[in-house]
Amino acid sequence: MGAENASNSSSEPRGGDTEFQTQVVLNVYDLTPANNYTSWIGFGIFHSGIEVHGMEYGFGAHDFPISGVFEVEPKNCPGFIFRCSIPLGLVNMPPAEFRAFLERMASDYHGNTYHLISKNCNHFTDDIAWRLTGKHIPGWVNRLARLGALCSCLLPESLQVTTVKQLPEYHAHPDDDGVECLSVTTHEQTESDDDQDKLLASLSTCGSDVAFIKEVQR
Repeated sequence: MGAENASNSSSEPRGGDTEFQTQVVLNVYDLTPANNYTSWIGFGIFHSGIEVHGMEYGFGAHDFPISGVFEVEPKNCPGFIFRCSIPLGLVNMPPAEFRAFLERMASDYHGNTYHLISKNCNHFTDDIAWRLTGKHIPGWVNRLARLGALCSCLLPESLQVTTVKQLPEYHAHPDDDGVECLSVTTHEQTESDDDQDKLLASLSTCGSDVAFIKEVQR
């Protein structure tokens, strides 16, 4: 059975063996403090990540045609305000198998394909949740995208493209020890595995808690 169809029932792990059973959790964040005033009527602007095997995985925007899937410590995605956790169900999958599954998914979620309305972080978490548990994330988490699809003119220009807060620019800068950390400034496409390795390393090590997942081809 492939990883994409690892569990169609969140309460019944594969084969009855619970050795690698883990909870799939949706962690939801506020993109703006205004959510405190609008969420009670069912409207807000949210980021979400999926927590599996003790790490959280999300999807963010950058300018390059490689993986925009990243991992962070649970409930600690930089630049966002943690709101709540929602258990989605159980899955029984070894960590190595889950990692391979995630790396294959990353090939469908390049940073330069991120779009607030049609392909955002909540679409990513919904996709993972469905493949792992057979459940979708709650509708209110991505309601903005559905409303925006009906009338994008209602959205502020500043929200047309949303990025993980530490990712929009890639320039050289000193780290906490005063050592200059080189980051990416080119917009040229990178095709080879070596280029991808170098780019992901640059994006992941410059004073950020975000580590990108290297994609593998299906």
